[in-house]
Amino acid sequence: MRVVIARCNVDYQGALEAHLPTATRLLVLKADGSVLVHSDGGSYKPLNWMSPPCRLVELEPGDLEAAEGVCAVWLVQHAKREETLRIRLFEILSDTAHDLGIDPGLVKSGVEAQLQELLAEHIHTLGEGYRLLRREYPTAIGPVDILCRDEHGQTVAVEIKRRGDIDGVEQLTRYLELLNRDPHLRPVGGVFAAQAIRPQAKVLATDRGIRCVTLDYEALRGLDDAEQRLF
Repeated sequence: MRVVIARCNVDYQGALEAHLPTATRLLVLKADGSVLVHSDGGSYKPLNWMSPPCRLVELEPGDLEAAEGVCAVWLVQHAKREETLRIRLFEILSDTAHDLGIDPGLVKSGVEAQLQELLAEHIHTLGEGYRLLRREYPTAIGPVDILCRDEHGQTVAVEIKRRGDIDGVEQLTRYLELLNRDPHLRPVGGVFAAQAIRPQAKVLATDRGIRCVTLDYEALRGLDDAEQRLF
Protein backbone atom coordinates (compact mmCIF):
# COMPACT_ATOMS: atom_id res chain seq x y z
CA MET A 1 0.00 0.00 0.00
CA ARG A 2 1.23 3.47 -0.91
CA VAL A 3 0.10 6.37 1.27
CA VAL A 4 0.63 9.92 0.00
CA ILE A 5 -0.27 13.22 1.64
CA ALA A 6 -0.24 15.97 -0.93
CA ARG A 7 -1.74 19.30 -1.91
CA CYS A 8 -3.73 18.39 -5.02
CA ASN A 9 -6.89 18.75 -7.04
CA VAL A 10 -8.89 15.95 -8.64
CA ASP A 11 -11.08 15.65 -11.73
CA TYR A 12 -13.36 12.67 -12.32
CA GLN A 13 -14.89 11.87 -15.71
CA GLY A 14 -17.33 9.03 -16.25
CA ALA A 15 -21.09 8.78 -15.99
CA LEU A 16 -20.85 12.31 -14.59
CA GLU A 17 -18.11 14.87 -13.98
CA ALA A 18 -16.82 15.98 -10.58
CA HIS A 19 -14.06 18.34 -9.43
CA LEU A 20 -12.25 18.59 -6.11
CA PRO A 21 -10.53 21.99 -5.72
CA THR A 22 -6.94 22.23 -4.57
CA ALA A 23 -6.45 21.20 -0.94
CA THR A 24 -4.26 18.95 1.19
CA ARG A 25 -5.56 15.40 1.01
CA LEU A 26 -4.69 11.77 1.73
CA LEU A 27 -4.17 9.58 -1.37
CA VAL A 28 -4.25 5.80 -0.88
CA LEU A 29 -3.04 3.39 -3.58
CA LYS A 30 -3.86 -0.21 -2.70
CA ALA A 31 -2.26 -3.40 -4.01
CA ASP A 32 -5.57 -4.41 -5.63
CA GLY A 33 -5.29 -1.35 -7.89
CA SER A 34 -7.83 0.87 -6.17
CA VAL A 35 -7.10 4.57 -5.66
CA LEU A 36 -8.86 6.57 -2.92
CA VAL A 37 -8.88 10.29 -2.19
CA HIS A 38 -9.61 11.22 1.44
CA SER A 39 -10.00 14.45 3.36
CA ASP A 40 -9.51 14.92 7.11
CA GLY A 41 -13.22 14.59 7.74
CA GLY A 42 -16.38 13.04 6.30
CA SER A 43 -16.02 9.83 8.30
CA TYR A 44 -14.54 6.78 6.53
CA LYS A 45 -15.78 7.46 3.01
CA PRO A 46 -13.37 8.83 0.38
CA LEU A 47 -14.21 12.03 -1.50
CA ASN A 48 -13.55 10.19 -4.74
CA TRP A 49 -12.10 6.84 -5.75
CA MET A 50 -11.47 4.37 -8.55
CA SER A 51 -12.17 0.70 -7.89
CA PRO A 52 -10.19 -2.08 -9.61
CA PRO A 53 -9.40 -3.12 -12.22
CA CYS A 54 -7.72 0.15 -13.06
CA ARG A 55 -4.29 1.45 -14.03
CA LEU A 56 -2.37 4.44 -12.68
CA VAL A 57 0.17 6.26 -14.82
CA GLU A 58 2.36 9.07 -13.44
CA LEU A 59 2.80 11.83 -16.01
CA GLU A 60 4.90 14.94 -16.35
CA PRO A 61 2.75 18.08 -16.07
CA GLY A 62 2.02 20.03 -19.24
CA ASP A 63 3.39 23.53 -19.71
CA LEU A 64 0.22 25.19 -18.41
CA GLU A 65 0.05 22.84 -15.45
CA ALA A 66 3.72 23.40 -14.64
CA ALA A 67 3.14 27.16 -14.76
CA GLU A 68 0.36 26.69 -12.19
CA GLY A 69 2.78 24.87 -9.88
CA VAL A 70 1.82 21.27 -10.64
CA CYS A 71 4.77 18.93 -9.92
CA ALA A 72 3.18 15.63 -11.03
CA VAL A 73 0.01 14.26 -12.61
CA TRP A 74 -1.60 10.91 -11.84
CA LEU A 75 -3.94 9.55 -14.48
CA VAL A 76 -6.10 6.64 -13.27
CA GLN A 77 -8.04 4.78 -15.99
CA HIS A 78 -10.62 2.07 -15.28
CA ALA A 79 -10.01 -1.06 -17.38
CA LYS A 80 -13.66 -1.87 -18.11
CA ARG A 81 -15.55 1.41 -17.89
CA GLU A 82 -15.07 4.83 -19.44
CA GLU A 83 -13.98 6.37 -16.14
CA THR A 84 -10.86 8.39 -15.31
CA LEU A 85 -9.39 10.24 -12.36
CA ARG A 86 -6.85 12.98 -13.05
CA ILE A 87 -5.00 13.99 -9.89
CA ARG A 88 -2.72 17.04 -10.11
CA LEU A 89 -0.17 17.22 -7.31
CA PHE A 90 1.21 20.62 -6.34
CA GLU A 91 3.22 19.57 -3.28
CA ILE A 92 3.95 16.13 -1.82
CA LEU A 93 4.20 16.29 1.97
CA SER A 94 4.64 12.56 2.58
CA ASP A 95 5.03 9.49 0.36
CA THR A 96 5.42 6.08 1.99
CA ALA A 97 4.85 2.47 0.94
CA HIS A 98 4.03 -0.50 3.17
CA ASP A 99 3.63 -4.22 2.48
CA LEU A 100 0.58 -5.28 4.50
CA GLY A 101 0.76 -8.93 3.44
CA ILE A 102 -2.28 -11.14 2.92
CA ASP A 103 -5.33 -10.05 4.90
CA PRO A 104 -7.32 -12.90 6.52
CA GLY A 105 -10.57 -11.09 5.70
CA LEU A 106 -13.47 -10.00 7.83
CA VAL A 107 -14.72 -12.48 10.39
CA LYS A 108 -18.43 -11.82 10.72
CA SER A 109 -20.40 -12.26 13.90
CA GLY A 110 -23.91 -11.63 15.07
CA VAL A 111 -26.77 -11.24 12.63
CA GLU A 112 -24.69 -11.17 9.41
CA ALA A 113 -22.99 -14.45 10.26
CA GLN A 114 -26.34 -16.02 11.10
CA LEU A 115 -27.87 -14.71 7.88
CA GLN A 116 -25.03 -16.28 5.90
CA GLU A 117 -25.45 -19.61 7.64
CA LEU A 118 -29.24 -19.61 7.23
CA LEU A 119 -29.17 -18.54 3.60
CA ALA A 120 -26.62 -21.24 2.79
CA GLU A 121 -28.91 -23.77 4.46
CA HIS A 122 -31.94 -22.45 2.59
CA ILE A 123 -30.25 -21.45 -0.67
CA HIS A 124 -33.55 -21.97 -2.53
CA THR A 125 -34.57 -18.61 -1.00
CA LEU A 126 -32.73 -17.06 -3.95
CA GLY A 127 -34.78 -19.11 -6.41
CA GLU A 128 -35.79 -22.63 -7.29
CA GLY A 129 -32.90 -24.68 -8.65
CA TYR A 130 -30.17 -22.79 -6.77
CA ARG A 131 -27.47 -24.96 -5.20
CA LEU A 132 -24.70 -24.06 -2.81
CA LEU A 133 -21.06 -24.37 -3.88
CA ARG A 134 -19.31 -22.91 -0.85
CA ARG A 135 -19.56 -20.42 1.99
CA GLU A 136 -16.67 -17.96 2.49
CA TYR A 137 -15.25 -18.62 -0.99
CA PRO A 138 -11.65 -17.32 -0.83
CA THR A 139 -10.35 -14.63 -3.20
CA ALA A 140 -7.26 -12.42 -3.24
CA ILE A 141 -9.29 -9.51 -1.82
CA GLY A 142 -11.28 -11.40 0.79
CA PRO A 143 -13.89 -14.16 1.04
CA VAL A 144 -17.17 -14.08 -0.87
CA ASP A 145 -20.01 -14.80 1.55
CA ILE A 146 -21.69 -17.44 -0.62
CA LEU A 147 -20.84 -18.91 -4.01
CA CYS A 148 -23.65 -20.89 -5.65
CA ARG A 149 -25.15 -21.83 -9.01
CA ASP A 150 -28.58 -20.83 -10.28
CA GLU A 151 -31.13 -22.99 -12.08
CA HIS A 152 -29.26 -22.49 -15.38
CA GLY A 153 -25.90 -23.55 -13.91
CA GLN A 154 -24.45 -20.01 -13.86
CA THR A 155 -22.13 -19.14 -10.99
CA VAL A 156 -23.56 -16.55 -8.60
CA ALA A 157 -21.68 -14.62 -5.89
CA VAL A 158 -23.78 -13.47 -2.93
CA GLU A 159 -22.82 -10.62 -0.60
CA ILE A 160 -24.82 -10.53 2.65
CA LYS A 161 -25.36 -7.49 4.86
CA ARG A 162 -27.66 -6.66 7.72
CA ARG A 163 -28.27 -3.25 6.18
CA GLY A 164 -27.43 -2.92 2.50
CA ASP A 165 -25.82 0.32 1.36
CA ILE A 166 -23.62 1.53 -1.49
CA ASP A 167 -20.41 0.27 0.14
CA GLY A 168 -21.77 -3.29 0.08
CA VAL A 169 -22.57 -3.00 -3.63
CA GLU A 170 -19.06 -1.70 -4.30
CA GLN A 171 -17.61 -4.63 -2.35
CA LEU A 172 -19.62 -7.14 -4.38
CA THR A 173 -18.62 -5.36 -7.61
CA ARG A 174 -14.94 -5.88 -6.75
CA TYR A 175 -15.55 -9.57 -6.07
CA LEU A 176 -17.39 -9.99 -9.39
CA GLU A 177 -14.64 -8.27 -11.38
CA LEU A 178 -12.11 -10.68 -9.85
CA LEU A 179 -14.21 -13.85 -10.13
CA ASN A 180 -15.05 -13.17 -13.77
CA ARG A 181 -11.36 -13.50 -14.61
CA ASP A 182 -11.55 -17.20 -13.69
CA PRO A 183 -12.45 -19.23 -16.81
CA HIS A 184 -13.82 -22.02 -14.60
CA LEU A 185 -16.36 -19.71 -12.97
CA ARG A 186 -17.36 -17.05 -15.50
CA PRO A 187 -19.78 -15.68 -16.24
CA VAL A 188 -20.45 -14.87 -12.58
CA GLY A 189 -23.64 -13.06 -11.61
CA GLY A 190 -24.20 -11.17 -8.37
CA VAL A 191 -26.84 -11.09 -5.66
CA PHE A 192 -26.84 -8.39 -2.96
CA ALA A 193 -28.83 -9.73 0.00
CA ALA A 194 -29.76 -7.84 3.16
CA GLN A 195 -32.54 -7.38 5.67
CA ALA A 196 -32.99 -3.83 4.40
CA ILE A 197 -31.46 -2.24 1.30
CA ARG A 198 -31.18 1.51 0.84
CA PRO A 199 -32.77 2.94 -2.34
CA GLN A 200 -29.42 4.36 -3.53
CA ALA A 201 -27.82 0.92 -3.18
CA LYS A 202 -30.65 -0.66 -5.21
CA VAL A 203 -30.15 1.87 -8.01
CA LEU A 204 -26.38 1.25 -8.12
CA ALA A 205 -26.82 -2.53 -7.98
CA THR A 206 -29.38 -2.50 -10.80
CA ASP A 207 -27.09 -0.32 -12.91
CA ARG A 208 -24.33 -2.93 -12.49
CA GLY A 209 -26.55 -5.92 -13.24
CA ILE A 210 -26.66 -7.09 -9.61
CA ARG A 211 -29.91 -8.53 -8.24
CA CYS A 212 -31.11 -7.33 -4.84
CA VAL A 213 -32.84 -9.71 -2.42
CA THR A 214 -34.42 -8.65 0.88
CA LEU A 215 -33.95 -11.34 3.55
CA ASP A 216 -36.52 -12.14 6.23
CA TYR A 217 -34.44 -13.25 9.20
CA GLU A 218 -37.34 -14.75 11.14
CA ALA A 219 -38.62 -16.66 8.10
CA LEU A 220 -35.13 -18.09 7.46
CA ARG A 221 -35.02 -19.27 11.07
CA GLY A 222 -38.38 -20.95 10.57
CA LEU A 223 -40.06 -18.75 13.17
CA ASP A 224 -42.25 -16.85 10.73
CA ASP A 225 -44.08 -18.28 7.73
CA ALA A 226 -45.07 -15.50 5.35
CA GLU A 227 -47.65 -17.72 3.68
CA GLN A 228 -49.56 -18.09 6.97
CA ARG A 229 -49.84 -14.36 7.65
CA LEU A 230 -53.25 -12.69 7.65
CA PHE A 231 -51.67 -9.32 6.86
